[in-house]
Amino acid sequence: MLLRADADLGVLDITEWFGETSGGIRTYLLEKGHYVAARPWLRHTMVVPGAQDSVTDADGVRTYRLKGPPIPRQRPYRFMLAPRTVGRVIRDERPCVIEIGSPFLVPWIVQHATRALDVPLVSFYHTNLTQLLTPRGGGTGHVSRALIDGSSRYLRRLDRLFAMTIVASEYSATELARVGIDRVAHVPLGVDLDCFTPSRRAYASETRDRFGLPHGPVAAFVGRFAGEKELDVVLDGWAEVERRCGARLALVGAGPMEARLRAHPYGSRVIFVPFVHDREALADLLASLDVYVAAGPIETFGLSAIEAMASGTPVLTVSVGAVVERISASGAGAVYERSEPASLAEEAVALFQQDLALLGTRGRAYAEAEHSWSTVFDRLFAVYRSVLGR
Repeated sequence: MLLRADADLGVLDITEWFGETSGGIRTYLLEKGHYVAARPWLRHTMVVPGAQDSVTDADGVRTYRLKGPPIPRQRPYRFMLAPRTVGRVIRDERPCVIEIGSPFLVPWIVQHATRALDVPLVSFYHTNLTQLLTPRGGGTGHVSRALIDGSSRYLRRLDRLFAMTIVASEYSATELARVGIDRVAHVPLGVDLDCFTPSRRAYASETRDRFGLPHGPVAAFVGRFAGEKELDVVLDGWAEVERRCGARLALVGAGPMEARLRAHPYGSRVIFVPFVHDREALADLLASLDVYVAAGPIETFGLSAIEAMASGTPVLTVSVGAVVERISASGAGAVYERSEPASLAEEAVALFQQDLALLGTRGRAYAEAEHSWSTVFDRLFAVYRSVLGR
């Protein structure tokens, strides 16, 4: 039975990038569900992979998990390999618009499933595909050039499927323009301002005890331990940071690079904290830090960075990617040069010597002004309505 059959706008989200220990995309979709639940004129369907087939209903939100095998070396993600089931779900749920959140198999499965239906498709550009495939440092060989050219052609071909591509940053819009895609709508992502708040800093000492963090200066990265995050650069530079100002480093999360990071020459000094499932506990953790490290140079937004800012924690980030926009707009952190451990060390030490409380106040004010989830989804659903001509 259709949930909220009289809703005037139904949206179906489908993506492979949704796992039990995944980050930004999972948060975005779950927050969208919360937004819809509070608005009876909307309906939301999520289609994501899982270990087993299942269907769960909430207030105005239905989630389909379709059984799929794990993607090699991309834990916790799974393949979406159920075209007939996807087609049946779309026909049963009758969405007004479908948002596709991953760039590989899913767009083609949905195109096949909707070929006889009048349902517009939009894409949310969560994955910087061209940069993901570009060798570190850019690469100049024939293979590197072929990968860049091939991914650019693929993105242009994908673009023909979509009525609109949504981007969360000017960085992403620029990357797409570089390959010839300019039908984009800019909708930055958001943060739960009630959950991620500086008020949690009042019991930071107890939080650090709970997570095994020291009581001196400490910074942390929270997210997936993957090659594109370039965490090895952080570890390469952090020995100098610790030597000069005593700041320790924590890596919070899980991922395919964990063993390599633990084996790094500085790895024995790093505090590894398992993935934090509970959002309240994560908010406590972010508020207990002195500095948050946003290391990924191909981030299309950087959700954990804005969560840190909302928590009153300054951010140290790399010079490439979308998080730079957050630092530039807020004045709540510092930027180091990509692939330069010495630059990271200099900027981190200088940041620890600043008034971190003042920087944290700036970050919170910026998050409040620009990135509440209600503001984000008001903008997003306006994009859906523009695509539908309403």
